[in-house]
Amino acid sequence: MSKIEIFEGDRAGNYENFVDTWIPNYRYFMSIVPQLLNDVDEKNLLVAGCGTGNEILEFGEELSSWNITGVDPSIEMLNQAKEKLKAYPNVKLINSRIDQLPEDVYFSAATLLLVLHFLPDNGNKLSLLKDIQKRLKPNATFVILDITGERQPLENNLKILKKLLPDSVDEAQKQMRVNRILTELEIISENRLSELLREAGFEEPTRFFQSSIYVGWITRKK
Repeated sequence: MSKIEIFEGDRAGNYENFVDTWIPNYRYFMSIVPQLLNDVDEKNLLVAGCGTGNEILEFGEELSSWNITGVDPSIEMLNQAKEKLKAYPNVKLINSRIDQLPEDVYFSAATLLLVLHFLPDNGNKLSLLKDIQKRLKPNATFVILDITGERQPLENNLKILKKLLPDSVDEAQKQMRVNRILTELEIISENRLSELLREAGFEEPTRFFQSSIYVGWITRKK
């Protein structure tokens, strides 16, 4: 994979504040991920791009019944996750890319949250999805959260997002972030995401969540 977005320095240190400020209903989405995985028989989860470990921590009292492998290329983000999850020996955190993981270890479920929009659609998005698919058992559940949309609906949703931001965020900050989303991130349409998932070996995804520009889907490995 030719391009990996690695959060380091201030981006890593400020990540918690950033997601709470800029992603409406972020904590709610994280809280329902464990519910989406309730029907997984073998509690063996791959968290691709685990960041600071928020989604892993949301398993709460059920966390001890899971074997979870969190993978992230940023050592600074991973160190934050290790501090949060140090009481759970069943959580393994690896400073790596997914394509560097062994291919003979298989998971019954996987998550990919807020990662795909950093990768260009020049084969990199598809490569990551295929790398995850290779490491899943047949019929494994796969949950995705990402920024998605055609240009005009995306711009309309960004206007709504600006209204949902806290008063502490000034107009200049809002506009700077909106401009970055429109010009620097690798955002694709929902139809294109479905195409990539099918090509990678997943079923047609079901959209179950949207909060302004952030959309969540669930699918399974074929």
